[in-house]
Amino acid sequence: MQQDYSGRNRPVFYFLFLVICLFITSSNISFAEQTNKFQEITINDKTINIEITDTPESRAVGLMYRESLAPNSGMLFVFEEASYHCFWMKNTLIPLSIAFISPNGTITDILDMAPLDLTSHCPTQPAFYALEMNQGWFSQQGISVGDRVTGIAH
Repeated sequence: MQQDYSGRNRPVFYFLFLVICLFITSSNISFAEQTNKFQEITINDKTINIEITDTPESRAVGLMYRESLAPNSGMLFVFEEASYHCFWMKNTLIPLSIAFISPNGTITDILDMAPLDLTSHCPTQPAFYALEMNQGWFSQQGISVGDRVTGIAH
C-alpha cells in the first residue's frame, strides 16, 4: 500500500517544522543565560548587578555572542577553588575589563580585554572569582587593585 502525500498532511508538517525551527532558534540563547543567578554586589560604594556563572558549562559560555552589557552590570565567574584561572575573548563581541578577586574579596588584578582576541588574560595570584564589566568601568569608577568586593552570596 502506498501513502498519499499529495498535500493533505502538509499543514501538519509545516506546523511541526515551524515548532522545531522556533525551538532551535530559542536554544541559541546561551546555556548561561538560561540558568545563571543574578544578584547585586558592591565595590567601594558602587552597586553592580551581576549575573553569576558557577558551573563549568556556564563559565565556558560567559558573555560570548552577546552584543551589549548594561551599564553597572557584569558577570561574576565563581570557581570551585582559588587558582590561576585564565580568560580569553573567543566569540566575545563586547570589549571588557576583568577583575580577578581573591577568596576574601580583594581585587588582585584588573585587565582590559579586546573583543574576539585569543590572548590569555591570567591573574598574578590565585583567584576564586573573576568579574567582567564593560571595558573601562573599573577605572571610570575609581576602583583599583586592593579594593574589596562585598555582597557575594555564593
